Amino acid sequence: MSSALRGTWIVLVAGVVLAAGCSRDPADAGAGDADAGAGQAAGPAGSVTISGDDSAAGELTWQVPAVDLQDADPGELRRRADAALAAGRLYEDADAAIPIYLALSTLPEHARFAAGGLRRALRQVVREGDAAIAAAADEPGELARARLLAAVARTVEATDPAVIRFLERVDLAERVHALADAGDRALAEGQLGDHGDGALAAYRRVLELQPGQPRALQGIAAVESALIRRAEQSAAAGDFDIADAWLAQAEQVRPDAGLDTVADARARIERMRATRIARLRDLGIAALPKFGGIDVARRHLAQLLRIARPGDPAAAELRERITLAVHYGMYAPGQVFTDAMSGGGRGPQMAVVPHGAFTMGAPANEPGSSDHEKPAHAVRFERGFGLSIREVSVGEFRRFVAATGHRTRAERRGFSMVYDERSNNFVRRSGVAWHSDYLGRPADDGLPVVHVSARDAQAYVEWLSAQTGKRYRLPSEAEFEYALRAGTSGPWPWGDGPPPPRVANTTGALDRSPAGRSWANAFEGYGDGFWGPAPVGSMEPNAWGLHDLAGNVSEWVADCWHDGYRRAPTDGSAWVNPGCRDHVIRGGSWASSPAQTRAAWRAPANVDTTNARLGFRVARDL
Repeated sequence: MSSALRGTWIVLVAGVVLAAGCSRDPADAGAGDADAGAGQAAGPAGSVTISGDDSAAGELTWQVPAVDLQDADPGELRRRADAALAAGRLYEDADAAIPIYLALSTLPEHARFAAGGLRRALRQVVREGDAAIAAAADEPGELARARLLAAVARTVEATDPAVIRFLERVDLAERVHALADAGDRALAEGQLGDHGDGALAAYRRVLELQPGQPRALQGIAAVESALIRRAEQSAAAGDFDIADAWLAQAEQVRPDAGLDTVADARARIERMRATRIARLRDLGIAALPKFGGIDVARRHLAQLLRIARPGDPAAAELRERITLAVHYGMYAPGQVFTDAMSGGGRGPQMAVVPHGAFTMGAPANEPGSSDHEKPAHAVRFERGFGLSIREVSVGEFRRFVAATGHRTRAERRGFSMVYDERSNNFVRRSGVAWHSDYLGRPADDGLPVVHVSARDAQAYVEWLSAQTGKRYRLPSEAEFEYALRAGTSGPWPWGDGPPPPRVANTTGALDRSPAGRSWANAFEGYGDGFWGPAPVGSMEPNAWGLHDLAGNVSEWVADCWHDGYRRAPTDGSAWVNPGCRDHVIRGGSWASSPAQTRAAWRAPANVDTTNARLGFRVARDL
């Protein structure tokens, strides 16, 4: 034990106990002064000052509680000291272990006992101090307790190597805490240290002092997150060059961490870039049909080019659209496009059907034809039009129903016509509507919607028009046949005889139902692999990029039914009589005979008709 502990305890008369300090002899004082030059200086009795260039510990002070030795039983004091040590009461008051051991150390006959107790108590103080330092990472108040324990340890035995190391750990913790506090303040004030100072520098200094220190690691991660937020804010404002610069700085914060944080942020910002590019592209395309729209589109293109990567396809698309608008109008023949919808997402994929002329209807001698398809007559389209490249699917119709609450004719009526495997016929079945397949079961979203009336189809195109601001409609009968033929003039759009492989979902002699049935009237040697409607677009497109006009499901068109083509329009418009109850259906279905799959075939249907063979597609004015 240090000679500092061999002092004399002073007790005042009248039962008042004063704080008793431990006196030091001159040799001890000199040793203390020598220590001060090395950063460990002895202060007044009961206090310790840790100095040094980087010291943040300040002055450690603990006043030893006074123990009254007057009329005290030393044996009782020994028992009290050991009991207090066992209970973990080390220094708090005069009944704690260390004050009692220190008092007993002044009694020669009890000095050895006291020295052993103080050694045990000192080890416990150091253990609790280290635990407080460790806990200070989550509970900053524990650092004050560690300081107090350091003061206790220094008072008990200032020269003990374990105490000196403990005091160094407290000093380190103090400096780490102060630096971490400075980093937190800088972070809160937005001084991230992206130029070599601020929060990042403070946290990195902490890690130099204490590698792996959790608070500093969290602070550095917070700096990285703040830089990423700045990048995202810049991207949200459309300044992607600045966003890239912030991300580059964020990458340098934890370059060896092996984390994907910045990479994930870069991916998010690239999605933001892509979204903004798509928006500018769409705004440019939407402006083109309007008066002065070419200049507006060019301004959108200039903005797009400022943020797009070299070779960005959206920039190329808008540039091409502007060129087309300057030289050819808004669209080009064969072009596929979609319209943005005000409720989000995009409308059906549309193909631009070129303007031109064709002979509509069946020649007088065409096998399987009827008078309803005659006389064949010339129709000319002065302007192209848009036609959905696929039939409207269940998923697309589902979106319409969800947005509008529309109740179809089949839902209101409570039934529709489905295919019955046992009878090989079409029968009425309750509970069947647009969400059902050809058997009446729940339909997959990719199937063409069936069990819809002409009025249901009209409601859909009106909703689509409202959503896009464009004029969507059912195609005219002339437009349907013109698009189906796609430049051909034979009985079927593929020529004579059975279809080539995967051209049409229609009746083939090789087709089999789930129960093994075959068609009685079918194309010889043909099979398409489907019994019932195929998912939209399953068959090969025709020369104009359109699917399933000659098969899959028959389709509603805008025309009222007329028995023939005498006095029919020759400009391709729909032939409509206000209030008509029968509309035209066009195109063969999965269950149509070869004669009903011909390009000229047409049939009447009441506007409220619904069944498993009848769907629709949409047209759009350009």
